[in-house]
Amino acid sequence: MNRRIRIWCITAILITGAIARAAETLRIVPIVGGDQMLISFELADAYTGEVRDAIASGLRTTFTYDVQLRMVVPAWVDRTIATAAVTTIDQYDNLTRRHSLTRMIDGRIVESLVTEDESVVGRWLTVVSRMPLCPTSRLDSNRDYYVQISARARPRGSSLLGWANAITGQAQFTFIP
Repeated sequence: MNRRIRIWCITAILITGAIARAAETLRIVPIVGGDQMLISFELADAYTGEVRDAIASGLRTTFTYDVQLRMVVPAWVDRTIATAAVTTIDQYDNLTRRHSLTRMIDGRIVESLVTEDESVVGRWLTVVSRMPLCPTSRLDSNRDYYVQISARARPRGSSLLGWANAITGQAQFTFIP
């Protein structure tokens, strides 16, 4: 019996450490700019050697970010205000040594780029800056909100996401117009 308790405790400590590490890896910055709620985020340390190897082999590499803006509702289920699915794709051509990069929001292409610069590829896949999420008219004054993001990568690399299928993080803020 004592041995089982120790095993459960060790397992709980390892899982807690993995969750804490994941929360530190995804940096989220909510921004209220004029009449729009903007979001910037970065999946730090995700552009690993495994990801570079997958890209160099010609595999289509995709990072998907599921973004939710939610209002904190005490003693009830938090209300979802806005959602977005952000997909960043790299298709490397071994013959021309060029990366074809695409960024989509909710299935619509919003930006594309062709480059030979690997540092541009790393930023493209892991950083989204000032993406409009919703108009501020949908937000109530002096209410608490949070942005929650879940990040997944394909092909899956063991060093990117560790044990989890996705990395999730969130950032809280109070809307003051």
